[in-house]
Amino acid sequence: MKALPPNLLEELAAAVGPDWVISDPDRLLVYESDAQTAHNVAPQAVVLPSDTDQASQVARVLHRHQIPLVPRGAGTGLSGGALATRGGVVVGTSRMNKILEVDPSNRRAVVQSGVLNTDLSDATAPHGLHYAPDPSSQAACTIGGNVAENSGGPHCLKYGVTSRYITGLRVVLPDGTTVWLGGQGREAPSFDLVGLFVGSEGCFGLATEVEVALTPLPEAVETLLAIFETLEDAGRAVTSIVSAGLLPAALEIVDRNTIKAVEASIFAAGYPTDAGAALVVEFDGVEAGLAEEAEKAEEFCKAAGAREVRRAESAEERLALWKGRKKAFGTMGRLAPDLLVQDATVPRTRLPEVLASIAEIADRYQLQVANVFHAGDGNLHPNIVFDRRDAEETRRVEAASKEIMGVCVDAGGTITGEHGVGADKQKYMHLVFSPGELEVLRRVKGVFDPDGRCNPGKVVPEDEAPSEAGPNERTEAKS
Repeated sequence: MKALPPNLLEELAAAVGPDWVISDPDRLLVYESDAQTAHNVAPQAVVLPSDTDQASQVARVLHRHQIPLVPRGAGTGLSGGALATRGGVVVGTSRMNKILEVDPSNRRAVVQSGVLNTDLSDATAPHGLHYAPDPSSQAACTIGGNVAENSGGPHCLKYGVTSRYITGLRVVLPDGTTVWLGGQGREAPSFDLVGLFVGSEGCFGLATEVEVALTPLPEAVETLLAIFETLEDAGRAVTSIVSAGLLPAALEIVDRNTIKAVEASIFAAGYPTDAGAALVVEFDGVEAGLAEEAEKAEEFCKAAGAREVRRAESAEERLALWKGRKKAFGTMGRLAPDLLVQDATVPRTRLPEVLASIAEIADRYQLQVANVFHAGDGNLHPNIVFDRRDAEETRRVEAASKEIMGVCVDAGGTITGEHGVGADKQKYMHLVFSPGELEVLRRVKGVFDPDGRCNPGKVVPEDEAPSEAGPNERTEAKS
């Protein structure tokens, strides 16, 4: 690891103030991983600017000293995307947490990138508006992090992912240059640079301000919870609902292992622990006809084998039905100390067979998998719970993860739906991209980051040979 220049911390402190430069090793432990704890590497320092100007100064300092810059939001990411590989310095957005403008007339808002997802919707609700993308971590994740990962969430089936709602970005490039991409009054006939930046996982620069499109709050909501004996039955219900032409706002599944973890926690939601799976179905929109759609969905669930279907009669009951799904990830620690979350997406019609294959792989490797996922768009989250202190178990986790990815790709799917590639799935990029395509991705990154020091070691492999690194390796920093 290349040591930091002696005067670097002083220059960073001059840019943001001494209280907002962290170099104490104990405090840096908080930043050694994101929510994907299978990958760990401590940064050499963490810097917390309060606005675009400070972020630009920090980038200039790091660029001058040839130190990698690693953007980081709330650390809720699940792909190892915010790790400070290669001796990097983390630039966090937690202090950039101001809602700068709410413009109800144009259904837009401008926020700093550290604003929490749910805080934006809370601020716009009095105007009858909300920010539609709702990751399950929305109470903790930031808008800037959502931009980096092109996040989805339970309601992306109807509303779509982050890229649909980002209309402008203020970006600090790796050399400290500040640019506006898109935005009201700035858009001109040209390349879609906003669309290119969204989902770039911090590899192109640091977004400091985000202009978003807002959506009217729905007039009415109908929410169902269907209980099934098997995960495959729940998957068949999803296929039936969508095939019939219904468009729920959300179709979410949790399996038996997840239900047990939730019900044993403070987030207990009243899901039966002997069930094989629970399916949350939600419709929203104009009130007329909504109840009939919910009734049709209930019929499809029962035809697929649901032993019970609950229907919310109030806002409180709706929140209760959602609770087991929304809090699922927060309860995984009850099953094991560590968690490897995968994020493959497969065609809806292939869900039952892919879920069966995942179960077979878990049994063969003697691992516990807890499934919680966006069933409506086939976005699977098989969570492998394990103890990273057990080297043999960790080896089996990596082998099983690789097989799961292969099954999903062979079924016509891809390696990530919303969590991003980061460091975790970089080794699987060759499953979905040819060497020529990967080279194009490298060239695109080079336009924004010609020196290769913006979030290095993420997303695109630096050579054509796939890496076989394990999920719990402590990344070696390179000079």
